[in-house]
Amino acid sequence: MVSIREWPQQERPREKLIQQGASSLTDSELLAIFLRTGCKGMDVVSLSRQLLIDFGSLRALFSASETDFCSRKGLGQAKYIQLQAVLEMSRRYLQESLMKGDPLTSAAQTQQFLSAKMRDYPYEVFAALLLDSQHRVIRFHEFFFGTINSASVHPRVVVQKILQENAAAIILVHNHPSGDPTASESDKNITEKLVNTLQLIDVKILDHFIIGDGKYTSFAEKGWI
Repeated sequence: MVSIREWPQQERPREKLIQQGASSLTDSELLAIFLRTGCKGMDVVSLSRQLLIDFGSLRALFSASETDFCSRKGLGQAKYIQLQAVLEMSRRYLQESLMKGDPLTSAAQTQQFLSAKMRDYPYEVFAALLLDSQHRVIRFHEFFFGTINSASVHPRVVVQKILQENAAAIILVHNHPSGDPTASESDKNITEKLVNTLQLIDVKILDHFIIGDGKYTSFAEKGWI
């Protein structure tokens, strides 16, 4: 087995990242930098490629349970802990980017944050970004858990939180664990009910995102809000 140190410099993941930027690396090369070392009979890049084949994707590897993750060749509890810390830092970075005090102007940034926050839940979660009068984020709050339908989403609970935080606008979001973000009639009914309720306290719903697996639906983009 040829050591990575003997590879051409432009093919080594770390050197390639420095010279060409992180976006130039493949999934296996990025994973190799995270893992740092291979295992007996396999260099770190080969190990990374095999892990991606075994799990199917980076996301599946990142979402694996501790038991499943640690049972794979070349992995263990120390790397599982390290990975969870990296993922949480990424989520907090996205949250801090939204909550730094500037008005919320980027739909892409909002969707990125909400996707990172919501897409890996194994059950449905109904949440919202609460905004002030200048559309700066006050708080992200999760309201309801489980099967989300018009009967399980209680407008009075949403109103109570809005009044408590003195919010002037809101962005609704919920996830579809199936991965398909297509809006159901129940999703549309929930949104309509909340729009009508919040109009009574002069709070505007700017959007309702449905988060799927790498995809999303925006009610604002569809012209439904």
